[in-house]
Amino acid sequence: MDDAEVIRRSRRDPAAFSTLFDRHAPALHRYVTRRLGDSLADDVVADTFLAAFRHRERYDLTRQDARPWLYGIAANLIGKHHRTESRAYRALARTGVDEVAESYADRVEARVSATAAHRDLARALAGLSAADREVLLLIAWADLSYEEAAQALGVPIGTIRSRLHRARKKTRQALGGTDPSAFEEVDHG
Repeated sequence: MDDAEVIRRSRRDPAAFSTLFDRHAPALHRYVTRRLGDSLADDVVADTFLAAFRHRERYDLTRQDARPWLYGIAANLIGKHHRTESRAYRALARTGVDEVAESYADRVEARVSATAAHRDLARALAGLSAADREVLLLIAWADLSYEEAAQALGVPIGTIRSRLHRARKKTRQALGGTDPSAFEEVDHG
């Protein structure tokens, strides 16, 4: 059963909405944690699903996948915490410690160069505008397509493309010409 059908059913049976939570909350939580840290992630994810539940009557049932809608709600809530996010990136840039990325054992095994990469990447992310950073992270960390990111943020796909291009260019420049996608492997593995 696709997300649109879950939402349709939840309009008659509110308990059915829990399927949507079970399906998307873990990935959304990881994304929000990466953006704002663990201390705010639970609240932002809860507020995201509360807002989604309250506005489920307005959901466009022709859209089978609710991920862009949910990430759009989360992006709005994250925007309210922008200062916290910027502080976290500046701290990561100074210390090289990403509290979210991996377990202690994984961090111990990580190469020393990975710490430098985290710092450089955090510094580069901190230097982006909020709008450019939002697009870059929705695509890189939330694994949304251009179309899904456009839906999530309520902007044209051309805006997504231009923001992503600008974010990648600025990030590449901040990293001394290094391709920012090379750091994704450090983040995830």
